Amino acid sequence: MPRKPRITTPDGRTTLSEELSRRGFLTGAGLALGAATTAVTTPTAEAAMGKGPDALAVSRNGSYATVPLAKDMIRLGVMQTRVRPVDAASPEKGRRENLDHMLKLIANAQEWNPPSDILFFHEFPITGFSYDWDRKDILRLSIELPGPETEALGVAARKYGCYIVFGSYVRDKDWPDHVLSITTIIGPDGRILDKHWKVRNIMGVFRIGQAPIELMTSTIYNNLDRYIEMYGADAVIPVTRTPVGNISTGAMQREPELFRAMALKGAEILLRTATGSFIPADIQATAVTNRVYTAVCNNAVSPGNQFFEEPGGSGGSAVYDPTGNPIAMARNEFEQLVATNIPIKAFRATHKPPDFAWELYAPVYAQHVRKYPPNKFAGKLPADLREAGRWLNDPKNVNW
Repeated sequence: MPRKPRITTPDGRTTLSEELSRRGFLTGAGLALGAATTAVTTPTAEAAMGKGPDALAVSRNGSYATVPLAKDMIRLGVMQTRVRPVDAASPEKGRRENLDHMLKLIANAQEWNPPSDILFFHEFPITGFSYDWDRKDILRLSIELPGPETEALGVAARKYGCYIVFGSYVRDKDWPDHVLSITTIIGPDGRILDKHWKVRNIMGVFRIGQAPIELMTSTIYNNLDRYIEMYGADAVIPVTRTPVGNISTGAMQREPELFRAMALKGAEILLRTATGSFIPADIQATAVTNRVYTAVCNNAVSPGNQFFEEPGGSGGSAVYDPTGNPIAMARNEFEQLVATNIPIKAFRATHKPPDFAWELYAPVYAQHVRKYPPNKFAGKLPADLREAGRWLNDPKNVNW
């Protein structure tokens, strides 16, 4: 019988578990601040995404929850690949072709290069992305978790003994009619280890002509109350604890508070996705201000998408170390593997979550009124981007 991995809590105690999922671990361990450790359940992959604790896994003494590392040095491979939208009216063929492309590149990355422990894809390698799609289109072309796509990727994860991280539009029976953007983490056993919802959309920046548009993704923020009710408050800021490090993912730009919160909860490796451009300084600042490894995976030049193929918004995928130094960067805007080694054991031996003078800032945050309040998709689901723009920017729905 294989030996069960040990989970280490901030107070140094350990418990046994077969499933190293964020919510499965925390449900059993009860990691409130300084909480005692109890027996950890052994959930299925599906149960790992069920109801978790409301107690937040944030340490008060500079330590944070981990599981023992499988090796001293890990290799992270950022897969800068194309984004190719499927035919929304008949998406099966396009999804299969995109999946086959992913599988071919996984084999290339692992067989023709030093093999990576983590292979990290961008937001939409399976479905692609289009501003022309409405809600019905996206629900038709979305994948399910688990589904045939994760089964095929799971086979590859088992074959190469690696974690595979990728984003996708997802359809979920617990959230009928909701468009979900989820980053999935598949473990080396081929099973879904965790699912990270997009936490919040960037808002107030997109326009078509003179008309504002907004993304219609159902994020944690615009369904906050129900999300907490279903998954627990700790799941709002996701950290997945694995034998290759504590991983958090994010498909958000210009959201420094989010990544600071992840670092405070013990994230060691931040995997950030982008589609069609990002600000490199945003990624670099995330690494240096939180003292964590931070990677960004953007799409490559993408023939067949709705925009010009000229690589204005493509490329730039990179990995930054905790000092903000770029330790791996894409050579150009075309498809490629951007890989580097991370000395995770040495890093963990001295790493502490960020320390900052919250007392200075708390009064300002407490009085600030956010323009876009949470839970705006709890009662209405806009049909498309234009309706989302009108709905979310209606004077009745904003605070200023």
